[in-house]
Amino acid sequence: MSDATAAVTAMSDDETLNDDARNPQDGSERRNKIAPGTIRRIFSYIFQYKVHVVVVVVCIILGAIAQAASALFLQKLIDSYILPLVGKANPNWEPLVKILVLMGVLYFVGTFATWLYSFLIVTVEQGTLKKIRDDLFAKQQRLPISFFDTHEHGDIMSRYTNDTDTLRQAISQSFPQMFNSAINALVALISIMSLSIPYAVFVLIYSVFVIVVIRAIVTRSGRFFMKQQEHLGDVNAFVEESVNGQKVVKVFNHEPAIQKTFDDKNEQLFHASANANIYGNVTMPVVVNLGYLLYVISAILGGVAALSGWGNFGFGGASAFTLGTIISLLTLSRSFVNPLGQVSQQLNMVMMALAGASRIFEQMDMEPETDNGTVTLVNVELGADGKTMTEVDHPTGYWAWKREPGDDGHRSMEYAKTLSEKAYKIAKESREEAITSPDGRLTLLRGDVRFTDVVFGYTPKKVVLHDITWFAKPGQKMALVGATGAGKTTITNLINRFYDIQEGMILYDGINVRNIRKPDLRKSLGIVLQDVNLFTGTVMDNIRYGKLDATDEECIAAAKLTNADGFIRMLPNGYQTVLSGDGSGLSQGQRQLISIARAAVANTPAMILDEATSSIDTRTEEVVQAGMDNLMKGRTVFVIAHRLSTVRNSDVIMVLDHGRIIERGSHDELIAKKGEYYQLYTGSLELE
Repeated sequence: MSDATAAVTAMSDDETLNDDARNPQDGSERRNKIAPGTIRRIFSYIFQYKVHVVVVVVCIILGAIAQAASALFLQKLIDSYILPLVGKANPNWEPLVKILVLMGVLYFVGTFATWLYSFLIVTVEQGTLKKIRDDLFAKQQRLPISFFDTHEHGDIMSRYTNDTDTLRQAISQSFPQMFNSAINALVALISIMSLSIPYAVFVLIYSVFVIVVIRAIVTRSGRFFMKQQEHLGDVNAFVEESVNGQKVVKVFNHEPAIQKTFDDKNEQLFHASANANIYGNVTMPVVVNLGYLLYVISAILGGVAALSGWGNFGFGGASAFTLGTIISLLTLSRSFVNPLGQVSQQLNMVMMALAGASRIFEQMDMEPETDNGTVTLVNVELGADGKTMTEVDHPTGYWAWKREPGDDGHRSMEYAKTLSEKAYKIAKESREEAITSPDGRLTLLRGDVRFTDVVFGYTPKKVVLHDITWFAKPGQKMALVGATGAGKTTITNLINRFYDIQEGMILYDGINVRNIRKPDLRKSLGIVLQDVNLFTGTVMDNIRYGKLDATDEECIAAAKLTNADGFIRMLPNGYQTVLSGDGSGLSQGQRQLISIARAAVANTPAMILDEATSSIDTRTEEVVQAGMDNLMKGRTVFVIAHRLSTVRNSDVIMVLDHGRIIERGSHDELIAKKGEYYQLYTGSLELE
């Protein structure tokens, strides 16, 4: 079977989750509204740079004052310095030169303030985004597996790229520009009032009309920007999925169908983006033209007022409408209305940024993986009698579960009493068989796993496992077989608490797994999955991923144990060969051997092998199987396999069907029964 065909046909039990667990209540529902408090949260990140922000604000104010002051200087320049020189035979240029130098200094201060705030805002912008990405990724590490099973990976990536980029533009451009525009408008208004209060009243009335127009446009654009970010995440998710499955697409000539799906998603993005930007792009031209209209009206009224000798008064007292006053008012009116247009233009970018930030904070606000466990995993030295344990702070090859003070081991039994008499009996037997210190706080890790009346469903509407009861003794090899969707992978997901059960109890060395801290529980379990994930780095780094403090010698020993050493030494740089693209230069069998070596270096007492050989050929399987056999010696092992030939030597084989155990026993016992397993093994019944 080819890799591509296997990718289609060798489906895991997790498909039950992918099909059934996607529901609009999990936080992935479509939201076209910006979450309340988004702006406050953005500024809480920005204000981590208080000094920078204060300097930026001061610089913006200085720049606005310089701009308004230059407009006021025009009146003085014309009325007091230029017009008096007109027609004079020997004009005195010294006062004009002085005022021009003063204006030059004013322009320089404004220019320097603008440069300084532009320089500082970069630090604020990048620092804020770094902190947001750090927090987003840190939260992602604490989210449960169900989050990644129910959210498209491309959409998650879009939050780190597209959504943060819109936020970057808002922090570096939109927010400063809006504040700058507001200050400019305020300073311009005060300057207008200092020259002419009647004209200021007229400008304010006119600005109300402008704001009404702006609001009507921006209100319509806001919801489209939210849709744009959602559809952008959809497109990214689909592209990422298509790239990963490109081989399957080509094998089944699925290009036209996948092209149509992409076109449909891209069409939705097009409409959302077009609607958002139509309203967004029309705002500034509308405001600019309204500004031109104000300029024309003001020029006409100013001309009439000057020619008719209308009275005028401002903060400086009563005065006539002079040529200098009219020119200054015309300039200041533009300085007042244009910022309104700039604010409206930036509002579109702000709406987009808020839409992106809402998606970022949505992920940050998701419920993290809960862990109420108190039992930890510690290194111990084992006495000569095989029962005496002493906790140590260095590796010894032996581990023990350590309970919190006051817990002598009866906690799990008390809980079992609340379930059923059978559960209490099983918990009691498990406790009696466990090797526990006299004070009850230390229990030797041996790999004794027991399920009692376990009921589980990925969603409340569909139960996947029904009343599962079974046990695996330390050192046993237990195989789970059954059709796709029978619940095999689900059982292993429950052992390491990727999901928690709804009913029943799971005991690990006599301890309820709910009482064990998840990191410690997973540290005790080595897992080899069907889908191998290799990370960018050397082969040595990928093996060491199973135990980050492992030495090179330990990694090489693990590779030798699992039959990976031979092919690794044949690579261009041996163990220092750099892998990229998920180990794309290696065969499936070689990638799997590295994965097994990774599990071997962790040296855990219990192992889960989930379809570890289903996607490789029979000859390669023999090599991989030999490596796994070496790895499984002396460990409790749970094997999930479609190929029944790989589970013949299992101590116990459980046959599952629709979430129920229908048969259990050794290979010979099940063959003798001539039941479901017999039919599967002889080919009378297909697994699928």
